[in-house]
Amino acid sequence: MRHAMADPASTGRAVVPPEQPLRVRGTKLGTTVVHQIVHDIVGGFYPQGSALPPEGDLCNRFAVSRTVVRESLKIVQEKGLVHIEHGRGTQVADSKQWNLLDDVVLTAIVAHDANLSFLDELVATRAALEADMAAGAAGLHTATDDERIREALVAMRSKVGILPDFGEADVYFHDVVMAASGNRLGRAIVNSIHGKARQNMRYTGEYSEAIMLRTVDEHQVIHDAILAGDAQSASAAMRAHILGSWRRRRPATEAHR
Repeated sequence: MRHAMADPASTGRAVVPPEQPLRVRGTKLGTTVVHQIVHDIVGGFYPQGSALPPEGDLCNRFAVSRTVVRESLKIVQEKGLVHIEHGRGTQVADSKQWNLLDDVVLTAIVAHDANLSFLDELVATRAALEADMAAGAAGLHTATDDERIREALVAMRSKVGILPDFGEADVYFHDVVMAASGNRLGRAIVNSIHGKARQNMRYTGEYSEAIMLRTVDEHQVIHDAILAGDAQSASAAMRAHILGSWRRRRPATEAHR
């Protein structure tokens, strides 16, 4: 009989360890092992400070060779989730050491973020970065940028009532604004964290036609401020849109009832 384990992320859910060996095939053996171990750690099956099972046990669980397990653990270590120490085995690292921008880690954290605390942080970070980039776009935009921003807004209006096309047009508008700012690093960070978050329905929420129209109106304000060269208004409009949109679609949790 399996016993549930408490989730250290304080999600209020029980974490149940896998019972049957995971059979993986083909050239993606290591990828499968890495993804599963990352999800096991983030999900609380292997708590911070605990030791992972010996290599032999992991070989049996995944039905792979010791070479695959060792290489996989090295990759997990590179992501900051474990420490491999001679004589002590593989220890789960403190979550403060995890590489939160790593694609696999970020995807796992979003998937296990039951109380939405991580998504709250993600939205706040995105709002800060995009507000800064909207201000930058207002100061640096070219005629080509203006045309792209106009076209992106027109595309959003044309997709009202059509999912998932509207969501894609929304993302494109933000990307065009970020590109106009010239901040390549900020754009890359936002696209990474936002892209992973959008895979989770708790982040995207439900879109009605009324919500879509309101979203377009908010983008119109951003559009107007950037093309007018008003950096302060562009920044404020972008921040208000991102934070306000999240408040409207954020699912209720115990801390927000």
